Amino acid sequence: MIFGFFLCLDAFLYVFTLLPLRVILALLRLITLPCCGLSGSRLLQPAQVCDVLKGFIMVLCYSMMSYVDYAMMYHLIRGQSVIKLYIIYNMLEVADRLFSSFGQDILDALYWTATEPKEKKRAHIGVIPHFLMAVLYVFLHALLIMVQATTLNVAFNSHNKSLLTIMMSNNFVEIKGSVFKKFEKNNLFQMSNSDIKERFTNYILLLIVCLRNMEQFSWNPDHLWVLFPDVVMVIASEVAVDVVKHAFITKFNDISADVYGEYRASLAFDLVSSRQKNAYTDYSDSVSRRMGFIPLPLALLLIRVVMSSVKIQGSLSFMCVLLFYFGMITLKVLNSIVLLGTSCVFVKEANMEEKLFDPPPSAASSRVNSRAHRTKHVHTAPQQEATADKGGPSLTSDNSQLPTIPETPAPTVPKSDSDTFLTTPDEEEDDKIINTDTGLEGDGLKNRTPKKDLLEIDRFTICGNRID
Repeated sequence: MIFGFFLCLDAFLYVFTLLPLRVILALLRLITLPCCGLSGSRLLQPAQVCDVLKGFIMVLCYSMMSYVDYAMMYHLIRGQSVIKLYIIYNMLEVADRLFSSFGQDILDALYWTATEPKEKKRAHIGVIPHFLMAVLYVFLHALLIMVQATTLNVAFNSHNKSLLTIMMSNNFVEIKGSVFKKFEKNNLFQMSNSDIKERFTNYILLLIVCLRNMEQFSWNPDHLWVLFPDVVMVIASEVAVDVVKHAFITKFNDISADVYGEYRASLAFDLVSSRQKNAYTDYSDSVSRRMGFIPLPLALLLIRVVMSSVKIQGSLSFMCVLLFYFGMITLKVLNSIVLLGTSCVFVKEANMEEKLFDPPPSAASSRVNSRAHRTKHVHTAPQQEATADKGGPSLTSDNSQLPTIPETPAPTVPKSDSDTFLTTPDEEEDDKIINTDTGLEGDGLKNRTPKKDLLEIDRFTICGNRID
């Protein structure tokens, strides 16, 4: 969870630090292109095109968010009853997950449309409609997170803290909804990624609440100590619920705690593979696809709150902002260096270095192979029964026609830890059906289809931010 938190932090800081610099460099290339001449077939590289699109989306959405009145929204939500606010907050959490899942597909479609080869015949609506859809999505998602942060702010400022208590008790409902269900390793992996994203989003929401409250009290440091107990209580309840939930899920489903090391190695593999020279996606896009964390709406809301809460006047204020920006760049670079180093260690410990150069087969191909394998066995079994009924050579009567199986164990190929991941439930059931139909109890288990590891679960598509 800590490793995943710093992955989200690195992708979140990228929006504030490196993305503006990359957009400026891409625009300078466009401006100076008539002087330098067109050296290649493209005006901009695919990665630069995606950076420019992200920058334009942020600028347009920020101009749209400037018309949203935070104070009016706060008083509108504060006038509602406690039970209604509790229901609204639960609905916002569900909508946030749906928006994150659908929004990543919208952004992937935009990136692919803008960077696809021009020789191909277009089979879509074009770049501009996809761009408008992406702008609308980022604005609506930022507005939804803004309502969620405002509801949390109302809970903090309520006199009897009843709403905050009810919202904290909502975390314990997760235990009831998930502990007594059957989970496989890959399902638990997706739940762990969702918990990491949810925890990081809650930290940003708490930061926004603290900024709004400090701005209302003229940045008095004494008021920060008034908010501190409530912030600690919210964070402690979130951590305690996650620990209890995962502990009982692993206990009831008989899953070893070592599986979290495999999850960490899978996340580290995504980071290391996205740093290669010929990577298909940028790092922030791979984190978004794996965890469902999209940093653009959250970063947009934080920029909107900071710009409305902090007044910049005078040369000294500009110097402080510049020093703060350099500090954020330093934090981003240091965090990236440490994450890359630790990720290489985790990948090496899991013996996954060979997969960096040999991409895993797609899930579709493995599915087709498993279906063909099952069909082959299912059709051969009735044929053998038919020959036995006609008086032909049977399997039980004539053992001399069967190939002899040596008693000595065959040399086994050393496998990495990533090859020991569990398959999905439907593939396991298919293998069981194959073994029961053919009557092979011992040796039939050796001819199973290749297992699907965690790296093939929810793989990010190659239509993301491709780096040439």
